[in-house]
Amino acid sequence: QVQLVESGGGLVQAGGSLRLSCAASGRTFSSMGWFRQAPGKEREFVAAINWGDTYYADSVMGRFTISRDNAKNMVYLQMNSLKPEDTAVYYCAATYGSRWPPRRYEYDYWGQGTQVTVSS
Repeated sequence: QVQLVESGGGLVQAGGSLRLSCAASGRTFSSMGWFRQAPGKEREFVAAINWGDTYYADSVMGRFTISRDNAKNMVYLQMNSLKPEDTAVYYCAATYGSRWPPRRYEYDYWGQGTQVTVSS
């Protein structure tokens, strides 16, 4: 059974940093991504990674870095220069599909989410 488990969320002041982790079970995914959902808003794409490429939302470009460790079946999101508008529940997602970057609906597996709160 495939499971994605996020960790690393928390409360941080604006300008600070957090590193999110996502532990995946099962065989290695072709692409993994991070999404976020703020209260009252739709879930939005943050970043994605496949075997060698990365892709970011404009709102996080230059501040967030996605990486993966295939040996451990882990994906990470390093978040720097955090802003209050980054406050959201962050979700890890994964797919075995081949499209790059994957469309949101092509992610087959989702984690339960981890809360990130950035205070001003």
